[in-house]
Amino acid sequence: MNYYIETTLNTDFNSAVEKTKEALSQQGFGVLSEIDIHEKLKDKLNVDFRKYKILGACNPPNAYKALQQESKIGTMLPCNVIVQEMGENKIEVAAVDPVASMMAVENEKLTPIAEEIKGLLKKAIQSL
Repeated sequence: MNYYIETTLNTDFNSAVEKTKEALSQQGFGVLSEIDIHEKLKDKLNVDFRKYKILGACNPPNAYKALQQESKIGTMLPCNVIVQEMGENKIEVAAVDPVASMMAVENEKLTPIAEEIKGLLKKAIQSL
């Protein structure tokens, strides 16, 4: 089982990031955090790494449902979505598969929530 949902875009990096944020928004996700890995690695290690951002996406109604069922589920929130440059105008967008990640949590009440979130993330990724 893959632990992610992915697609590849033929566009520039910044456009891909904006399109991804919009696609997530259309499915009810807000982006709570944005980590620029390229920038952080340059700053901390003085290395040149490809353009790579991690977006922390949250769907508030489903996050609330999950938190009601499992008090420590916040350790797995928000859902990470990556945007990375794989070549010139070749951008990969991938999101965590919440069903796969929830397999580590032995709580059957989380399964329908994870499946709903997976469906929304899949719609967002496929719309790109």
